[in-house]
Amino acid sequence: MTAPFVFDPARLAASDPPPLEVINQDGAAALVLCCDHASNAVPAHMAGLGLPPAELARHIGWDIGAAAVTRLLARRFGCPAFLSGYSRLIIDCNRPLDSPTSIPPISDGTVIPANQDLSAAERRLRQAFFFAPYHQAIANFLERRLSADGPPPVFVSLHSFTPVMEGFARPWQIGLLFEHDRRLVQPLKRALLALEPRLFIGENEPYAIKGPSDYSIPVHGQGRFLPHIELELRQDLIEAEAGAAHYAELIARALDAVLADPVFRQIRSPD
Repeated sequence: MTAPFVFDPARLAASDPPPLEVINQDGAAALVLCCDHASNAVPAHMAGLGLPPAELARHIGWDIGAAAVTRLLARRFGCPAFLSGYSRLIIDCNRPLDSPTSIPPISDGTVIPANQDLSAAERRLRQAFFFAPYHQAIANFLERRLSADGPPPVFVSLHSFTPVMEGFARPWQIGLLFEHDRRLVQPLKRALLALEPRLFIGENEPYAIKGPSDYSIPVHGQGRFLPHIELELRQDLIEAEAGAAHYAELIARALDAVLADPVFRQIRSPD
């Protein structure tokens, strides 16, 4: 691996973003949002990970449109939102650290030059700077919130997916992802379909949360027995500002119904 690709915290520039963005840190906490793949940024000294800008702009570099929807929802509810600051190709904030896709050497057919033959020291540096602060901030907030009076927050993770993968045109507009606790799935699905009956909503589609496949929902939501859901939105529907605004408002109105019902605001272990 050539030197320009090696991450060095001492070489971060003033123009490089922080490892996470926090919106409404002190906002009302009936709802807490996270966006694990919010940015496709790469520290300037890492030379784009050896990729042209067009590759980083693809879905392999980030979840297109997800950050825009997250920010709109945070504004709508005045709730806290945590957004990752850098590309998932540096380290994926929604993968366990021992996952083979935590720092992917190849993604959707694209070889990532900066991720070839990484040393253990380089991996630890990326974990410490990009991954740990993001998840520690979420954990700290949730622990403070759970130690306070009142019902627990609903934890929602926002993602997006490509309209076509491996030649398959994905028909869903929205996916509702979960593992053991599906208490929000049908209520949220019903609320969405009441607003737009023609929506095609997938349950654990186009992805499913299965053990080590994900990090944020299993650790922050499921691990604390919080009401939780991972929302996947199709990228072609939210990549433009108007589309992001439409789906943010649609999801917000559906969440209004969930947040209004105290049965969905409880600490509960899976049935």
